[in-house]
Amino acid sequence: MYEHILVPTDGSDPAAAALGHALGLATQNDAILHALFVIDTDKSWLTVSRTEVDDAIRDIGQETSEQVLGEVEAAAADAGAELVTEVLEGTPDERILTSAADDDADLIVMGTHGHSGLQRRLLGSVTERVIRGADVPVMAVSVADEDTA
Repeated sequence: MYEHILVPTDGSDPAAAALGHALGLATQNDAILHALFVIDTDKSWLTVSRTEVDDAIRDIGQETSEQVLGEVEAAAADAGAELVTEVLEGTPDERILTSAADDDADLIVMGTHGHSGLQRRLLGSVTERVIRGADVPVMAVSVADEDTA
């Protein structure tokens, strides 16, 4: 049913829950799992000079991506799943959608952070924006879903 499954990750608990579901689906379907880490370089919210923070954002993002994708690689090896990893820079939802198209993803599996109320209205939801913009199915997984699975 699925040949290519995209799982964006940021190392959070919701992303780990999504990874668990994506690994299960990848092994059941003998699909290739595409793990994506996006270094969020969208600086539209900054009030300081944007050039002052570019290097810091990239350094922190690269270090974090290496750690997070290392954990994904270990989990995929334990599950016997074929894995492709990628690190991109940009606005997370835009890069996820681009990656899904570039990788011919049949499914995107994402964690949800559970923001609600004012926080959700102010920050929005990467998962929501991906759901609205995706040309393929998106499975949204919450930590609660993983706890009960």
